[in-house]
Amino acid sequence: MNHAPKWYDAHLKKFQQTAHVKGLEEYKKTYRESLENSEGFWKERAEEYLTWFDKWDFVIREDMEEGRIQWFGGGKLNASYNCIDRHLIERAGQTAFHWEGDDPRESLSITYSELYESVNKFAAVLQSRGVRKGDRVVIYLPIIPELPVAMLACGRIGAIHCVVFSGFGRESLAARIQACQAKVVVIADGAKRNGKIIPIKESVNSSLKNWPLVESVIVVNRCDLNPQLDSPREVWWHEAAADPSLRREILPESMDAEDPLFIFYTSLGIGKPRGLVHTHGGYLLWTAMTTRLILDLRPGDIYWCTEDLGLIAGHSLGLYGALLNGVTSVIFEGSPRYPAADRYWEIIAKLRVTKLCTGPSTVRTLAAYGTENLRKHDLSSLEILASSGQRMSQEAWEWLYYNVGGGRCPIMDAWWQTEAGGPMVTSLPGVAPLKPGSVSFPFFGVDPVILDLDTGEETRFPNQEGAFFIRRPWPGMARTVFGDQEEYRDSYYAPFPGLFITRDGAKRDEDGYYWMTGRIDDVINVSGRRVGAWEIEAALGSHPAVNEATAVGFPHPIKGQGIYLFITLHRGYDRSDELKDELTKSLRDHIGVMALPDALQWADALPKTRSGKILRRLLQKIAAGQVEDLGDTTTVADPRVLEPLIRNRIGFP
Repeated sequence: MNHAPKWYDAHLKKFQQTAHVKGLEEYKKTYRESLENSEGFWKERAEEYLTWFDKWDFVIREDMEEGRIQWFGGGKLNASYNCIDRHLIERAGQTAFHWEGDDPRESLSITYSELYESVNKFAAVLQSRGVRKGDRVVIYLPIIPELPVAMLACGRIGAIHCVVFSGFGRESLAARIQACQAKVVVIADGAKRNGKIIPIKESVNSSLKNWPLVESVIVVNRCDLNPQLDSPREVWWHEAAADPSLRREILPESMDAEDPLFIFYTSLGIGKPRGLVHTHGGYLLWTAMTTRLILDLRPGDIYWCTEDLGLIAGHSLGLYGALLNGVTSVIFEGSPRYPAADRYWEIIAKLRVTKLCTGPSTVRTLAAYGTENLRKHDLSSLEILASSGQRMSQEAWEWLYYNVGGGRCPIMDAWWQTEAGGPMVTSLPGVAPLKPGSVSFPFFGVDPVILDLDTGEETRFPNQEGAFFIRRPWPGMARTVFGDQEEYRDSYYAPFPGLFITRDGAKRDEDGYYWMTGRIDDVINVSGRRVGAWEIEAALGSHPAVNEATAVGFPHPIKGQGIYLFITLHRGYDRSDELKDELTKSLRDHIGVMALPDALQWADALPKTRSGKILRRLLQKIAAGQVEDLGDTTTVADPRVLEPLIRNRIGFP
């Protein structure tokens, strides 16, 4: 794609006068301070953005080679208190969030005072079920008000929440329950999606019964499915919360800044989900600061991050980022296309949303529906648009800019990942002209370096691509892999001592703008949900018909990356649509809907080296249709396997 600069600076004058960061010179000065006087910089920000019960003994201690990082050690605070309690004096009657259901007739607005009451009540329920500081609570809910309430209640009592994306299948849920040794699981009887009811409780019963460490299962009645509960371990949320013996108020637990707040499981091609641990102090500071500055959040804003709360963007830019800054936000249960393709625009117009953060895959989906439905609604309330972390193409950027923002709303494009906790390289309103597809400049305290992996040296020329690393710690970073510090060190620091490896590629243009170029490992990023190729291949390999399976990513017009499967069968099994359906169902059950393939190609054989290693690079080229540029094929043990793979490639529009 041609990324020749096309500069957008029409908004600079306005935001240079009003934004939190006023212009390029202020950005450069503040950025230099964040690197040259790191401790002083973060001390001031921690005092500005968060309320502490006790101040810290030190700002930072680091050992980048061992991957041992501490921020604000000895400082005491609480996530729930910072998100709710401290706002009550001025904002008790202000709406904390508007909830919009899958059915447009279902909606609810919850004030900060009402949120306080609900969180305290559920915190009391958790304590009555034996949950204490440090215990793990798995939350597997659709996007309903009980989801943020459960997350904040965990934070209030010092329990560690682990939200499992509701699109995951029962085996993925079971793996996460086991991995974090959950004491309590919170689920719903069912979910509503596109006007349909999807049973949850009955479908995951086996996941729950197989783990005796789970002492309690708390069930939200979302769909009136009336599943049989296994008493006394299983209890209805509403019945437990109605217990008159429960305390009405629960004092927020005093948490050390380095105490875990939540575990977020992500797939990185390592043979199992990886539980990244984020902490109370550094994570909350990073989330509060990045959300405020990137979206230019102000009192009176109606802010909507469209990302699912079961994803890291939903955690950081959605729930915590909004509440820490005391604004009114939006959470949405449904999808952009139900009951019609104008659902997002209807919500924006209804609630008068001022700041909108969404993902490139969502933009591509909406763009595919055209602009006719969009034109029906008044979107004039919008002031700033933002991307939630995936790569955004120039085409998607310009569609969002002209059609949703009407050419008047700057787009804050950001790069980050689960490990980061929040945006790392990003545009800021009023700082510099925007280039579609570029994520502009590093956020404060972020010290990036791009290395040429062939030489191990820093790239020297404009637009020279390389691997993207971070040279120093930042407050929002994940601290460890749950239960396995050695794995954390070996995965993120050991390959290049003293550097944090992101596994993403990048380049820096002649104007100093950063452009992210995609993954450099075997992870497929499907609509912002990272799925390890190993996960898909392991699930397929469990089927008796499958001899070998390889999953690769390929460019997808809506999802960004789609999943392309190459499968060889054991003798005695025939290729058929029925077998395709079986394999698809296996992926849905093992992993979830995000693992469903966009293309499945039967193969007689796969390209391998003489040692038997599958040459994934060649399969990625074939899947993408780049068959005229396969590169070096001399390492293929049997080059004859390539021709039928190319000939039988499944084209994708």
